[in-house]
Amino acid sequence: MAFAAFDGLLGEIGMVDAVHRVGSVVSIGRGTLEVAGLDQKVALGDRVRVLASNGRSLDGEILSLSPGRVTVLPDSSPEGIALGARVENLGQIGLAPDDSWIGRVIDPFGKPLDGRPILRGTIPRGLRDGPPQAAGRRRLGERLDTGVAVFNTLLPLVRGQRVGLFAGSGVGKSSLMGKFARGVAADVVVVALIGERGRELREFVEHAMGPEGMARSVVVAATSDQSPLVRRRCAWAAMTVAEHFRDRGLHVLLLADSITRFAEAHREVALAGGEPPTLRGFPPSTSHQIMALAERAGPGAEGSGDITAVFSVLVAGSDMEEPVADILRGVLDGHVVLDRSIAERGRYPAIDLLRSVSRSLPTAATEAENALIGEARRLLGAYDRAEMMIRAGLYVSGSDSLVDRAIRVWPDLDAFLAEDAPEGVAASFSRLAAIVAAAADPAGARR
Repeated sequence: MAFAAFDGLLGEIGMVDAVHRVGSVVSIGRGTLEVAGLDQKVALGDRVRVLASNGRSLDGEILSLSPGRVTVLPDSSPEGIALGARVENLGQIGLAPDDSWIGRVIDPFGKPLDGRPILRGTIPRGLRDGPPQAAGRRRLGERLDTGVAVFNTLLPLVRGQRVGLFAGSGVGKSSLMGKFARGVAADVVVVALIGERGRELREFVEHAMGPEGMARSVVVAATSDQSPLVRRRCAWAAMTVAEHFRDRGLHVLLLADSITRFAEAHREVALAGGEPPTLRGFPPSTSHQIMALAERAGPGAEGSGDITAVFSVLVAGSDMEEPVADILRGVLDGHVVLDRSIAERGRYPAIDLLRSVSRSLPTAATEAENALIGEARRLLGAYDRAEMMIRAGLYVSGSDSLVDRAIRVWPDLDAFLAEDAPEGVAASFSRLAAIVAAAADPAGARR
């Protein structure tokens, strides 16, 4: 323990490379550089640094290898780079997370974004490590208290579950993820902000998460103006940090916003490397990249912790069939749809319960709880089917007993979907039971 303070320093020293392999720029194309002199000394995915004669430098990544030269995708515009510019190979740059990163905001390379110094851990990890062995992984764990009534009851979240949050912009997605960061029962929270607007980073950290959320969180951020290489790396870096804490036996909540921007960044990189666009403009490797990332989350192997993950997906016009949404939905343990029309009438989070599913049910609830969940869904479904007639004044009371019951409790049931639940799961179910019970009692509704 006396030497624990030196671990970070040892990690920094371990990253020092005394040998730098050097090449030179021989061709500058549209967004890529051709470099000679490195083809026998580098590997696909290596990072490089290009040094211009005017003292400017820029980093990049090797996209392809061929005899005599390599293709580099730079992180920023190659303006000012001339033929013959020196290129240094930096090698594979992984990540060495450390427990001291909790409470910090970092970039995808592990460098601080909050103005304070930070040290690496002593054990570097690969950014694209595989998931735990499938046969050795545990099953989904116990139901979690989320601090949000609907997720405590109708859409339960369990330990090790992977859930998709499908939403357009401006419907309360970031606020909901902030509630998860503050309220979900977990040891550590890792947040990936992939391609976010720069002005929103501080707002999310200070307001959506707040001091309570940041006290147990690591935020990994890459803003929208950064290169696709950095934005894509953000998701991998956040997963790597989550795996560090998982392997220490902790329960990690991973919040990734958003997988859509991860896929778009990968598309830019893949197209620059010559991969053809086939799936509505996305290259064939997009499916594998999304599924490989999602599979790394979930229950761990025996003796380790778990990663409970919430992946957000930006869906234009609530189109659940667009490629990224369709790919991710197929590998998750549930999906939550946020609807703009619900947000427009002022209910946040704007969850469309009838289009949302938690695949932890029915196992995550008791028989009585499942019956209550089923009854609440039936009431919401009945109101949804008759809503046009109800609002037009065409529905006649007594025509359908189920619709009559739904009308009586719909305001309270709809409000329940937006309620916080500071008192826990049991209190949330008690509140839901009272609302559903009022459906059978005309005098009891909204009492």
